[in-house]
Amino acid sequence: MAELPKLSVRLSGATHPRDCVALARIAEANGYHAVWFPENAFGRGALPAASACAAATTTIGIGIGVFNPYSRHPTLMAMEIAALDELAQGRVRLGIGSGIAASSERMGLSAARPLAAVRDAITILRAMLKGEEVDYAGELFSARKVKLDWPAPRPDMPLLMAARGEQALALAGKLADGLIISNMCPAEFTQAAVLTMREAARQAQRAVPAEVVQYVPCAVRLDRAEAHALAKREIGEMLASFWSLGARVPSAKAALLCAQGISERDVAAAVARLRAGERAAVVLDDRFVEAFAIAGTAEDALAQARRYCEAGTSELVLTFAGGRPEPDMQYLANAARLRG
Repeated sequence: MAELPKLSVRLSGATHPRDCVALARIAEANGYHAVWFPENAFGRGALPAASACAAATTTIGIGIGVFNPYSRHPTLMAMEIAALDELAQGRVRLGIGSGIAASSERMGLSAARPLAAVRDAITILRAMLKGEEVDYAGELFSARKVKLDWPAPRPDMPLLMAARGEQALALAGKLADGLIISNMCPAEFTQAAVLTMREAARQAQRAVPAEVVQYVPCAVRLDRAEAHALAKREIGEMLASFWSLGARVPSAKAALLCAQGISERDVAAAVARLRAGERAAVVLDDRFVEAFAIAGTAEDALAQARRYCEAGTSELVLTFAGGRPEPDMQYLANAARLRG
């Protein structure tokens, strides 16, 4: 039987920071590997909840995924993430990505040349965490004789990169310590993405990044039909926005369409019906659940998690659907412990 990837929990900006603390404690008590905090434009910032959870826990990992250099300069990233890691006593990992261009533009920021932006960010950030004085003139971002005023607790903190397109995946292999894969990317995409990243690392004659962190919605219940209905609702809330993103970002569309048995016509028709007000439970069939979620009984969910592991995912970051994450987290964790 295939191994399980590490199981972690995603705590979104839709969750109040105090509730994040309670969920992080439950995740820690139930053996989850980490809690991850996305940061989306105009939602709650990730740092307050991440800091509170770091202070309230002792062993669980703290992940930020992702910061982008357009809205947070790489020198500021270094200042904030080193301080957070100091608070967490060395449990932090950071994901860096170019973000959503449309959101940056709404802030009056240019999101041009995303690969150069991420390359500059990782280069500056890594050097600052090592305690070096950074004198770097990048293509988009620079640091002129900049150094942290105190020693960062971990010069080798893992820096992961969010990537989808071929060039971005290759850059992750050449530069980052790991890869972050977004929601709405099926396992078929993951398999191809990991191969691209690994080949780029080999060509660069560097160690292949070991961490492949993937976000995925999760609906687990004793009643399989109930879980599937929850998963469809979660997918339905994301599908239209990711389809719109795909109209602007070809790699986002290509990732969606990697799902076996789901055509472009299928996705377009589903999006049109969802936008017309039809319920996701009616519009989406089980192909969409299989492609874009982990859903069913706990045993179903673990079998699906193993499929992601076979594709190259080392850590699944689960967004628990359905409004009652505490018992669902415990239910899945208990099954995972029984199965090892």
